[in-house]
Amino acid sequence: MTSATLEPRLGPVRQTYAGTAEFPPMARAYTEVSQVVRESGLLRRTPWFYGAVGVALALGFGGAITGFVLLGDSWFQLLIAAALGILFTQVAFLSHEAAHRQILASGPANDRLARLLGNGIVGMSYSWWATKHTRHHANPNRVDKDPDIQIDTISFLETDAAKARGIQRWITQRQGWLFFPLLAFEGLNLHVLAIRHLLSPAPVKGRWTELGLLAARFAVIWTPVFLFLPLGMAFAFLGVQLAVFGVYMGASFAPNHKGMPIIAKDARLDFFSKQVHTSRNIRGGWWATWLMGGLNYQIEHHLFPNMPRPHLSRAREIVIDQCEALRVPYTETSLVRSYAIVIAYLNRVGLAARDPFDCPIVGQYRTA
Repeated sequence: MTSATLEPRLGPVRQTYAGTAEFPPMARAYTEVSQVVRESGLLRRTPWFYGAVGVALALGFGGAITGFVLLGDSWFQLLIAAALGILFTQVAFLSHEAAHRQILASGPANDRLARLLGNGIVGMSYSWWATKHTRHHANPNRVDKDPDIQIDTISFLETDAAKARGIQRWITQRQGWLFFPLLAFEGLNLHVLAIRHLLSPAPVKGRWTELGLLAARFAVIWTPVFLFLPLGMAFAFLGVQLAVFGVYMGASFAPNHKGMPIIAKDARLDFFSKQVHTSRNIRGGWWATWLMGGLNYQIEHHLFPNMPRPHLSRAREIVIDQCEALRVPYTETSLVRSYAIVIAYLNRVGLAARDPFDCPIVGQYRTA
């Protein structure tokens, strides 16, 4: 059994595991694979790699700033805006890795780096994201426990889709086709969520530090845009930057779990099964790793969240061997096909938002 044979078909892929009967007993599966990973040295830090990434991003921002100054009052500035959207997403990948303690040696140092990158450069709230993402890693695709499948604009469960009303219902009925266009607003949404979280009455660790970083970030970016560009061009600049950032972020995270099995909230699963069954890898090797910040190795990332990005490809081989030995499906597909699976899945979920009287047979009897 190879990874190529494990690619899911584009037909119905949603399954709900209500118990343990559908999984073999694998109490030691994770212990065994993690031991091999540790002995292989795949959890060691890679400062050389992240140092090189940091230098590359610094050069990228330097080039964008230089281009902004040289272009002046020109609509070619929108190319700079698009470049910034890509650079901010790459920094978000680094913030994600720091939050998982993949970069620096100590936990507090990684937390400080993640907060600096997330709030000070990307414009997100580290505390908001860390809380949400921790819950996701603990229970991926589990009903009522994974915040990533809770209803927002998009419904990921039929029960949520069936509750949609008004404009929300119209969107839900077409949500598969609208998914990527809606991602253009995700960048703005992340900024709004950050501010709302930090200004909420609930206790927030590092509230004032994060607010200060956000304020400095927006001042440094927005001031020159509105100071040196005509008003209409300035708004277009920010619109393009936010749209590219939102689409790039969403397109990087969407293939990871959408369309994979949904786990019932009361199911009892071992850690290895839970993480492997609900995650999807993306083929492509080094280019996919750079494009998606290591998220293309989603299975390995969920099994070893603190593993540095350069080691994920080697861990993949170890995990595949374990999955083959235990007959656990290991899902890996191409980037394009993963998007097709996500769109098809969302469209199937969206059918639950249709008026029951839209059924042609029901309509026939109703008009008879």
